[in-house]
Amino acid sequence: MRRVVITGLGTVNALGPDVETSWRRMVAGENGIREIDFFDTTDIPVRFSGHVDYDTSVDFVGPDTRKLDPFTMYALRASREAVRDAGLDFASVDPAIRERYGCIIGTGIGGITGIEEQHLQLLERGPRRVSPHFIPKIMANAVSGQVAIEHGLMGTCFTTSSACASSGHSIGMALMSIRAGESDLVLTGGAESATTPLSVSGFNSARALSTRNDDPASASRPFDKERDGFVMGDGAGILVFEELEHARARGARIYAEVKGYGSTDDAFHITAPKEDGSGPARAIRLAMKSGGVDPETVDYVNAHGTSTALNDAMETNAIKAAFGDRARKLAISSTKSMIGHLLGASSAVELVATTLSIHHGVVHPTRNYTTPDPVCDLDYVPGSARELKVRNALSNSLGFGGHNVSICIGQLDS
Repeated sequence: MRRVVITGLGTVNALGPDVETSWRRMVAGENGIREIDFFDTTDIPVRFSGHVDYDTSVDFVGPDTRKLDPFTMYALRASREAVRDAGLDFASVDPAIRERYGCIIGTGIGGITGIEEQHLQLLERGPRRVSPHFIPKIMANAVSGQVAIEHGLMGTCFTTSSACASSGHSIGMALMSIRAGESDLVLTGGAESATTPLSVSGFNSARALSTRNDDPASASRPFDKERDGFVMGDGAGILVFEELEHARARGARIYAEVKGYGSTDDAFHITAPKEDGSGPARAIRLAMKSGGVDPETVDYVNAHGTSTALNDAMETNAIKAAFGDRARKLAISSTKSMIGHLLGASSAVELVATTLSIHHGVVHPTRNYTTPDPVCDLDYVPGSARELKVRNALSNSLGFGGHNVSICIGQLDS
């Protein structure tokens, strides 16, 4: 079986517009969640999010600002960083070789920023003033298409959309494409920019969001007894996946090996998780089985950890069901505690963090975990980062629709 490794990383999120800044702040357990200051929240019950503090005009000017929705801009910036980090120069690669280079990127909501903008234009100025760039700007697959165009990736290219599991599925598809011999290299991950008046209002109406307007920094508190909902987040995570010998042949630095992928569905409810965690537990088992990974060699789980009452209790049950007694020896943390929930991009940004945990031998803490909950009784790495030799790790993502994804990565085995 062809083996797959990670050779490049890129991200934009609430903690920073690049990997170095984000990772340093994650390890320090810093907060990226703050008041929304780019639209009027006077009549909106939730007035904070993990939005990106990044001036897109640094990278995108003129026609780009009319043609690209923020979620695509985030993906393009993160892809540029990942490509540089991997030491790749696609312009110098023969087109025949780039026919085996793919691009699979997920998004849960896509161009909702552009949808809201152009709907207002329609109402205020009429149908003839709707932008000709509207459709190609807001369509979900714009993100994979634009990244492929920029880098000249002519192999398999598509977008996955499965709510909060979107980029988890894109990552799984990238792994399978390389394993199957279809691709030698794939840019994969996810992007989201859904902190808009309509999105925030909708999630709030569904009673999914924290309402701690008086203290946004403590609003995202996964697994904590006082959790009261998730926090919206924006950004992107892009990873370079390569076939092992392809990476070795060009002398690439290898962060980790992508070992397994598990995907299941609860078949239970469109928004509520099945409380026993049986669906995610099956995804976790499948991820380990497909990678030939012994559960006893898994040291870390980057949890979905949304900070909602149902999810965190259910995910705790899932980890216990999948690992048995081993569950109590795992270090578990939630990246969302610092950057919020990036919906379709969450899997990707969290896999970037998981990759760095393996590479550096340290796992970031779960911020705001101060009051233990009897139904969430595992080790969620409270307080501060922990030095830990991570042999193998899992990154879990669970989405509306009952979608469950688990990605297993680890140190490169000889």
